[in-house]
Amino acid sequence: MRKTISAAAAGLAVLAASLAAPAAAFANDSAATKPLHLREGLTLRIPSSWKVDASRKDWVRVITGSCPTKGTDTYGFRDSGCHSFWVMGPEAIKVGHELFQKYTPDGPFYPATDVGPCPVGKNLYIGQSKLAAKGLRQVGPGHKAYYRDWAGTCVTMSSYRVKAHYNQREWYLPTSKILVIDQWRTPGLSAILKDATWS
Repeated sequence: MRKTISAAAAGLAVLAASLAAPAAAFANDSAATKPLHLREGLTLRIPSSWKVDASRKDWVRVITGSCPTKGTDTYGFRDSGCHSFWVMGPEAIKVGHELFQKYTPDGPFYPATDVGPCPVGKNLYIGQSKLAAKGLRQVGPGHKAYYRDWAGTCVTMSSYRVKAHYNQREWYLPTSKILVIDQWRTPGLSAILKDATWS
């Protein structure tokens, strides 16, 4: 039993290190990163392998891994399975709550009037969400964002049974009119935002 517990603890330590490693590696290796220049002089250094879709200036999407919806009719904020995070500008913030009301940190970003698809589970739909964490988080020197972590469920449309969970993390800078949204717990993103620069 003791060996099993030790092995499990060692496995968890390796997992934690592997999740933390990307941020540390990116911070120390400029060749492995590229700059992402955003509005109001905000610059993030992101891994070179990440792809940036800036076709809509107020709905910038940073694709961090698999994205099966890219190039299809379902590609957009309300799609399922695309590993990514978003950097929203004023036009997106203006319609960021249910019924297309202006976004505030009081509720998760959800620009819709109906039930949306689950971001992490195909053929599932967004259920209830609860505030899991809140506070202020540094986004580069001299800028603090309202941070919210919304713990959400994904359900079947027929029985409303919970089949999956996800977290929607949000960093909101109201003066700069920037909102970062992450539904995939993107490894290293918190550190990337903390180490951002402004010009």
